[in-house]
Amino acid sequence: MAANGKNGRRYPKLVLGETVSVAIETFRSNRARFALTALGMVIGTASLILVVTIGLTGKQYVLQQIQSIGANMITADYEGGSIYSAESANDYMTIEDLNAVRQQVPNITASSPMVELHDRIAVPGGRERDVLVLGIAAEYLWVRNLEVLTGRFLEDGDSQTRGKVAAITQNLANSLYGSTDAAVGQVIKLSGLPFVVVGTFRERVDTFGQSEISDDTILIPYTVARFFTTTDTVKSLFFSVADSSDIPGATEQIQKVLHSRHRPESVYKVENLTLLIAVAGKIANALTTILLLIAVLTLLVSGVGIMNIMLATVNSRIREIGVRKAVGATKAEIRTQFLTEAILISLIGGFAGIVIGLALPISVRVLTNYRIPISGLSVVIAVLVSSLIGVLFGTMPAARAAQLDPVESLRYE
Repeated sequence: MAANGKNGRRYPKLVLGETVSVAIETFRSNRARFALTALGMVIGTASLILVVTIGLTGKQYVLQQIQSIGANMITADYEGGSIYSAESANDYMTIEDLNAVRQQVPNITASSPMVELHDRIAVPGGRERDVLVLGIAAEYLWVRNLEVLTGRFLEDGDSQTRGKVAAITQNLANSLYGSTDAAVGQVIKLSGLPFVVVGTFRERVDTFGQSEISDDTILIPYTVARFFTTTDTVKSLFFSVADSSDIPGATEQIQKVLHSRHRPESVYKVENLTLLIAVAGKIANALTTILLLIAVLTLLVSGVGIMNIMLATVNSRIREIGVRKAVGATKAEIRTQFLTEAILISLIGGFAGIVIGLALPISVRVLTNYRIPISGLSVVIAVLVSSLIGVLFGTMPAARAAQLDPVESLRYE
């Protein structure tokens, strides 16, 4: 293509394809300079991709750990009554409360009462050991998302027949019998009554003693645990709903059912993991944002490097700029040429960084069974940021090149 000058002569005018070709040719003649300039963009873009990937993976891991405590679990506990009423101090929950909730609250898939007892058992060497005994129902396994290691868990038939069977924690099995396999079939005496160990279990995630299950916990049928108490009260009620979206509504309904069945001044705490999951998600997002800002800062530093290199390039090509202006190149064409070079450096470095940033999570997904989440949005952001940096930090060198006087440029040595 060509453009008409003021005197009627036609001067060559570069189209976009030719502009890119000139830029690539410039890169080839200065490979080391180009590679070092693009390296900053490669590192910055790869960091951005990896930061988002790490943030998503960390958030996914934290949420999975919290959800492993219980499958859509809701717990109800009695906190006490009015300090002005002695009677309300004994307004505990009972198994009838659990049955009422099951009847009145929809979408509950599993439930279990819990009676808490404390006992001492004989251990090898003639010593005794303190243990925590929990009386629960068979569905406690599903509500608490426990993992059965050996043998079996408590079943509905055990509660119906009031069978003297027990499931013990992995830690207790290893301490008493050396292994979880050896524990199955052993007999433990609780308050003088023999209980056969039918299985061992563990929590799917370490709760660091913050749950109702301790290292030395023995689970027995709720119907049997009631023989060791003087009342029919329970310490806690556990429920599980069909879907996580049902948790807020079910929590509110359970609260209403319990209050309707007890004195107004009695206080019952009905909780779920939704708030904890939300807090964990916010923390993970905040950490990801901070790391993302650091990655963006790296990209900005790379942009400054591009600007410095392009300014140096303008100084080394002053005579070339003068020749091009002498044969008819306009300021806009000179500006476009140098701006194109800056954008190409950013994009090439950006795409190389994207490939490197995606290589790690993809390799892990291919070589292992772990599914690392990959964010397509981070790729889009990386491309946009790379382009933007090329434009922002390439504008000043391009403008400087366009403003050079052709006569002075031709005289430059």
